[in-house]
Amino acid sequence: MKEILCFGDSNTYGLIPNTNSRYSWGTRWTSILNEKLGLNEYRIIEEGLCGRTTIFDDPLREHRNASKFLPAVLETNKGIDTIILMLGTNDCKTVYNATSEIIGKGIEKLLGIIRNYSKESKILLVSPIHFGEKVWHKEYDPEFSKDSITVNEGLAKVYSQIAKKQDVLFLDASLYANPSEADHEHLNEQGHIALANAIYEKLRLAS
Repeated sequence: MKEILCFGDSNTYGLIPNTNSRYSWGTRWTSILNEKLGLNEYRIIEEGLCGRTTIFDDPLREHRNASKFLPAVLETNKGIDTIILMLGTNDCKTVYNATSEIIGKGIEKLLGIIRNYSKESKILLVSPIHFGEKVWHKEYDPEFSKDSITVNEGLAKVYSQIAKKQDVLFLDASLYANPSEADHEHLNEQGHIALANAIYEKLRLAS
């Protein structure tokens, strides 16, 4: 049985927009992907954490820095066939004051960690979905700003260049899925389906 590690943030975790709850198995894109690939042939390892960043320490929540946590995940899960890496959304928060290019540097560091700990694994780098235009409003997520939208929209170009340089697969999630109107940040059920289908096709064509 092949194993695929899905390493990301709340949109990999499956957070239901504007709640603290999680979509059930069968609704999360990770589980839809597993079912499309075949439950008898593939096992998806879900490693999504709300608030996770590439390289930044969250001043309010512990264990959000992926560069500190990823090595342990890779050591725990030896022999992974494919690693799907989708991070960068939370790096756009105003507290980190990061540009798209700096976030890209964080992604490069994570790719280096993967290559060091899991040399044989194939890698699919996914740039995150775009924000809705109101994401920074107080009723949604004021940890972001208007500038966060611009930074977020610049990630696909930066990530695609990194993927080409690092010789890994790349997918721009914003081409296939949009944020929910409920919070302008997270995937709704239709978004999870769309993303799962896009990733499935990317993996199928690359196999």
